[in-house]
Amino acid sequence: MADNQKNSIQSDESLAILKRVLSENWQNYTWQYAQAFVLLVAVSASTAFPAWAIYNIVEDVFMRQDLDVAYSISFAIFLAFTVRGLATYGYMYVLGKISNNMVARYQKRVYAHLLNLGVGFYKENRSAYLVGQINQNIAGMREMLNQFITVFARDLLTLIAMIAVMVIRDPFMSLSSLMVLPIIYLVMSRYVRKVRRVAREAVNINARVTSSIVETTQGIEVVKSFTMEEALNGNMEKMTKEVETQANHIVRLNAKTKPPTEILAGLAIAGVVAYGGYRVAELGHSPGGLFSFLVAAMLAYDPARKLASFRVSFESSLVNARMLYELLDTPERQADKKDAKSLELSKGKIDFKDITFSYNGDENIRVLRDVSIVARAGKTTALVGPSGGGKSTLIALLQRFHDINKGSIEIDGQNIADVTAKSLRSNIAYVSQQPMLFEGTIMDNIRYGRPGADDEAVFDAAKKAQAHGFILDQSHGYDTSVAELGGNLSGGQRQRISIARAILRDAPILILDEATSALDNESEKLVQKALEQLMKGRTTIVVAHRLSTIRHADNIVVIDEGRVVEQGSHDKLVKKKTGIYSKLYAIGTATAELKDAEI
Repeated sequence: MADNQKNSIQSDESLAILKRVLSENWQNYTWQYAQAFVLLVAVSASTAFPAWAIYNIVEDVFMRQDLDVAYSISFAIFLAFTVRGLATYGYMYVLGKISNNMVARYQKRVYAHLLNLGVGFYKENRSAYLVGQINQNIAGMREMLNQFITVFARDLLTLIAMIAVMVIRDPFMSLSSLMVLPIIYLVMSRYVRKVRRVAREAVNINARVTSSIVETTQGIEVVKSFTMEEALNGNMEKMTKEVETQANHIVRLNAKTKPPTEILAGLAIAGVVAYGGYRVAELGHSPGGLFSFLVAAMLAYDPARKLASFRVSFESSLVNARMLYELLDTPERQADKKDAKSLELSKGKIDFKDITFSYNGDENIRVLRDVSIVARAGKTTALVGPSGGGKSTLIALLQRFHDINKGSIEIDGQNIADVTAKSLRSNIAYVSQQPMLFEGTIMDNIRYGRPGADDEAVFDAAKKAQAHGFILDQSHGYDTSVAELGGNLSGGQRQRISIARAILRDAPILILDEATSALDNESEKLVQKALEQLMKGRTTIVVAHRLSTIRHADNIVVIDEGRVVEQGSHDKLVKKKTGIYSKLYAIGTATAELKDAEI
């Protein structure tokens, strides 16, 4: 009883998924589907015609030896095969175009949805795994619709045409032979639930394989440095073995459906031959009618088998659609409120009020505790302190990458939770600790700061970031393609391009998260000058470990274990000999002197 209930629920879910897929796509391709349907009708009719013509071949050509009929039928059969070939080409081309367009539409839709998901989503999911899963799911979605159209249009119509021939030739034998179809369907239904479970497992393990390959290529230097080849090979062997096992399981399930369907179909055809032969030999019925019926029955077997086994293969593809919709239905985090307004900046004052925050809402692991900071308009506020204290988290909260558990962040008196994310972030220029470059050229990557900027503005930003010189030294200058993760550029070069992007942004609020951490001493000095010019008149928040870069900040806030423990000017904080800042500065100064001595 419980199993029946579970199967019923899963069947309802499958039907709901199918309805959703059709409702989202049918209207976009109504005309193309109509064309494909007409062509599939032509395929079905031309397939059924030879079975219909067998009667006249036997009766008129073989029995009466009428050559005129033979010539007419031969021409008609040739014409039927020609129509079938052209119609097959037509419907395959039309359905292929629909499939390709559908894949493109879902790719764009998934990508747009991924862009709207919060940063927290990506901290919980491996990006390479997501890519592998999405690719499989979209391909499975295309396969599902192709199966649905071809089986229920081509195969169903062909079966109907063949049954029509059979019924016209012999209604009684038709009824007897078609009784096996419900039995075949029941046999196939046994395997549906197993296929559903195994297919989902197969998608997950294949996504893990893709994830492992991508991560290995991205971290190849670390792999070789730590001689991880053998260990990673061992992991890959285990995963590929799991993939093979799951694939074999699916193959075995599909193969198990063949013996019962073949046996039942063979039983039906054998019964028809025996009974039909008896009627011809003993009762004097027309052999032409028997031959025509037999041909139609044999030709009907293939589409009937496909229809009966359709649910088993279709369920495997439906799993992909279900998983794709699970992703698309993932709610956006930090979504704008319905009445959200655009942020209107007048001065650029930022006020962190009693901020308490923990990732995933876990109250036991608080990253920030009652943090209150005022970043004065047009001034520079530096955040310093031991690693893991919560500095970068504050930066993320300012850009509304996460929802605050308690407290608020206000810019010019406007709570950022009440404004649109786009208007908030468009007023912020951000340079991250780890510079990120994207697919495209160096020019493209700088222009992301302000997409409408002309070439001269890009060149000017690069010059201010001390990047213009090394860019011109590249093989194609600004049109040089950026390798994956900027692999064809040094860390310092990637950082300077990232800084050029922020300079081009020309936003009233500037965030520098360890902006010069990847630069050598000479480049750091050059870029620091550019940043000092950029920071003038802007509300700037700087996260820094190198305290020498923020000694001229208007206010320095020391954060430790999620709390503000000290704040003030550099001179004021250095005088506190027992303070955290004073100790950090002393360590930094000693380290810098040691490096200078080594040089």
